[in-house]
Amino acid sequence: MKQRAKEIKIKLGILLQKPDSALDLIIPYNEKPEKLAKTQKPSLDEALQWRDSLDKLLQNNYGLASFKSFLKSEFSEENLEFWIVCEDYKKIKSPVKMAEKAKQIYEEFIQTEAPKEVNIDHFTKDITMKNLVEPSLSSFDVAQKRIHALMEKDSLPRFVRSEFYQELIK
Repeated sequence: MKQRAKEIKIKLGILLQKPDSALDLIIPYNEKPEKLAKTQKPSLDEALQWRDSLDKLLQNNYGLASFKSFLKSEFSEENLEFWIVCEDYKKIKSPVKMAEKAKQIYEEFIQTEAPKEVNIDHFTKDITMKNLVEPSLSSFDVAQKRIHALMEKDSLPRFVRSEFYQELIK
């Protein structure tokens, strides 16, 4: 809890410093500068496609970093973080590592009062819990689809109206 309070204090401090433009806020806090340097700014056409396609936004490293920074600015990054860990989870080959990661994802995002609890209905939560009895690559698919739909319906329109996005399409 102390760590979360410290993170919030740092984020508030960053937000209170008036940047020259919203682009100053796009650099994700945990990214190494050299990693971001390799991420090329999208063309106007690419950025404009994000308005209608969350998938295109998520597939673009710059778009993903911008979206993540925007969500962090409004303290609502847990849905995107959950979506990303689910994508990583699907790449796990070892059943032992899969079981460990499934437990970690459940404890961090799914269980009631989880530190980064995502907003899913009880039906989806129950299906996910049943899927975790014997973890597989598809254990989180239903929950991930629900969160994707929520981001598409709620977070994406807010992002498109934000300064983060408006700076990109100037």
